[in-house]
Amino acid sequence: MSSELIPGLGCDGLDDIISPEDLQRKLYFLNEQLQIMAKDLPPKYQQRIPNELLCGLAESLLDNTVFGIVDNLMDIQHVTEKQLFQQRLQFMNKHSSSLQELSSATHIDEETKAKHRALMQASHKKELQLFDMKLVTELDKKVSDQQRILEMAGVPGFEVTNDPVKIQVQIRLLDFILRLSQMQQPT
Repeated sequence: MSSELIPGLGCDGLDDIISPEDLQRKLYFLNEQLQIMAKDLPPKYQQRIPNELLCGLAESLLDNTVFGIVDNLMDIQHVTEKQLFQQRLQFMNKHSSSLQELSSATHIDEETKAKHRALMQASHKKELQLFDMKLVTELDKKVSDQQRILEMAGVPGFEVTNDPVKIQVQIRLLDFILRLSQMQQPT
């Protein structure tokens, strides 16, 4: 039996047949585009993205699985960011409501209201800082989850890390993947 794919027996159940020549053309295209994108980066990132990494990334993109993973991760991130933003707005609205209640209180004189308002505003500021720290921690966890998923998928350049420079390199690699997903690619 030849090494060519048989119609209807593909991994994804589609009848697409991709010849070795087509795969090679796609690999060359991906690699060429990645090289072009890498050359546009500032030198401090260029030196952290060697040619071997770009070749490995091109190979990992051949079957389009990584494009789907990144697309799903982006969707999840957008939903998470929207939820966290809503939580922050609700938190701030609660603070505003308590200040309005104080302002509309009729049984307290203005001088006492001013003192309570100052104390309440200081307390709200501290609470908001703590709340924002909690949100940042949640976003950091989401980044780690994304790194872990991409690492498990075998995407070169991805590992779970808190190193800001490595994270910046990963951001550039994600940008490359997103840009490639928008391009018309040979099959």
